[in-house]
Amino acid sequence: MADAKRIVRINYRAYMADIDRLYDTTEEAAAQDAGIYSDKVKYAPMAYVIGSKKLFPALEAALADAKVGEEFTVEVPCEEAAGPKNPKLIETHPIKEFYKQNINPFPGLTVSLGNKTGVVQTVGAGRVKVDFNNILAGHDLKYVMTIVEEIADNEAKANAIVEANFSAAEDFKFEFPGDKVVVILPEIAKFHQEWPIAKFSVVSALRDAFGVDTVEFVEVWSIAKKE
Repeated sequence: MADAKRIVRINYRAYMADIDRLYDTTEEAAAQDAGIYSDKVKYAPMAYVIGSKKLFPALEAALADAKVGEEFTVEVPCEEAAGPKNPKLIETHPIKEFYKQNINPFPGLTVSLGNKTGVVQTVGAGRVKVDFNNILAGHDLKYVMTIVEEIADNEAKANAIVEANFSAAEDFKFEFPGDKVVVILPEIAKFHQEWPIAKFSVVSALRDAFGVDTVEFVEVWSIAKKE
């Protein structure tokens, strides 16, 4: 059995530091103030398994040393974040490609061409220049973070992990028989199209959080009782 890792909930504000622009946050008020609020986003502290290496190394190191309730700032240079822009991912396309999709392109518009998503840079002379680089490429980053809670209860840990990896986390149940974690699936997981992919992330996070090698899923099919 591996060593169990800490699981916490984090509030953060993430900036493109070189242009002082907030691009992501767990805080609804901050998103509204920056003009990036979306009603499709659930603004709440994010569950995270410290040591799972899903964040930039500088963030991971800072979280390992952080205390609950203390705000801290981490700066991540471009080279240690998304890297510099790749000029080969900046492409020019005929404007008619956009008109065929009923898109009227303008600088700053996010567009999809084929299986790629990018941001329009310029429009002119019947041509559109689109940057298909990662939106963070070429930018130094800054994170203002606070661990708002360290989760100790096993049930709460497991629930937080499912919540972080699956859009419909209600009604999951868990058992902890020593050398494994047992996940009893709710009805929605049997039919939800996102679950087959989310399941792999849930397995990895549960292993990290509880220091076990085995995660077992149980499906229960019951006939509804007649009233």
